[in-house]
Amino acid sequence: MYWTLELAHHLEDAPWPATRDELIDYAIRSGSPLEVIENLQEMEDDEEIYESIEDIWPDYPRKEDFLFNEDEF
Repeated sequence: MYWTLELAHHLEDAPWPATRDELIDYAIRSGSPLEVIENLQEMEDDEEIYESIEDIWPDYPRKEDFLFNEDEF
């Protein structure tokens, strides 16, 4: 299982919190790439509730990880 920003982007509007099966259903209905669905299927626990993408991909970059000053825009 591997995640990239492009793949994780497809789950940004998912109905959080959600189980693995709910996320798979959302990914299929929203037309996510096959890699997203495969990654979700590889997750072990069907009954665990995931609160956000960070629960699935702990290294998901947060806004503060990027070095830019919003005041400049």
